[in-house]
Amino acid sequence: MKVILTGASGFVGGAVLKALSRNANVETVVPLRSPLRQMPAGVVSYPIGDLTDDQSAQLLAHRPDVVVHCASRVHIMSDTASDPLAEFRRINVDGTLAFARAASAAGARRFVFISSIKVNGEQTQPGQAYSADDMPHPVDPYGISKHEAEQGLLALGAQTGMEIVIIRPVLVYGPGVKANFLSMMRWLDRGVPLPFGAIHNRRSLVALDNVVDLVLTCIDHPAAANQVFLVSDGEDLSTTELLARMARALGKPARLLPVPAWLLSSGAKVLGKGSLSQRLCGSLQVDIDKTCKLLDWRPPVRVDAALLAAARYYQEKNNQ
Repeated sequence: MKVILTGASGFVGGAVLKALSRNANVETVVPLRSPLRQMPAGVVSYPIGDLTDDQSAQLLAHRPDVVVHCASRVHIMSDTASDPLAEFRRINVDGTLAFARAASAAGARRFVFISSIKVNGEQTQPGQAYSADDMPHPVDPYGISKHEAEQGLLALGAQTGMEIVIIRPVLVYGPGVKANFLSMMRWLDRGVPLPFGAIHNRRSLVALDNVVDLVLTCIDHPAAANQVFLVSDGEDLSTTELLARMARALGKPARLLPVPAWLLSSGAKVLGKGSLSQRLCGSLQVDIDKTCKLLDWRPPVRVDAALLAAARYYQEKNNQ
């Protein structure tokens, strides 16, 4: 089987690349804007420009069976673009659909698209999880662009017969994670007292290895065709629980102060940090029952093992 993987330089795409390279039955091809520092043995690469450029000749030359599309303009906390939605649409919608059309013309039978839970929305009430078949309700430009890409892909699949598989991960963590999760590890590692000892929200997270395992399953599972799947670890945590278990993985005490969530939220709004407060104090849960039943799949990595892997990677990098 020949698989073309986009976004191989990214957090999820890089992990998918390593997993594919270990499968002797898969020939992996990666389009790259710049060379990777470490390219797994046996992987073929070719240079590309922008995703919105015409990719027909390259894809036709490689004749993929499956495309796994991880490349995207990722969610940005403080976007400086003059028109963020237009920029997200250019890459995440126009670029994705251009690549998918070229893939279909080159004979690809399946297109696996890494989307986002932001297509469903930004938050849930505790105990009221999103499901894969809920009505989408994206709020921010990133979520809107991912939703529009999904719609375009499904329409293309209906026209061409190319199978479309959509995966919507929640927050992905693991070795090499960045952004807020990395900041959290730094705070805990330094023993900084944190005012998050009384947060009773529920949030779904997903370990990097669990996302990768689902992507590999969706490459050739017959039941995955033309479906939308949510993915998580299957265990929801409060912010307080996450911090305590991450501290334990780091071998550090969790210095968590029991500040009420309503007080944190009020203070964050005054400081213009309402969105950050929502992520720390609000809930976002997903129901992966469809994913598990339809694909006979279970998350292979437990939360504490995944947190330990992330902690060890962080400590190794910071002790060099």
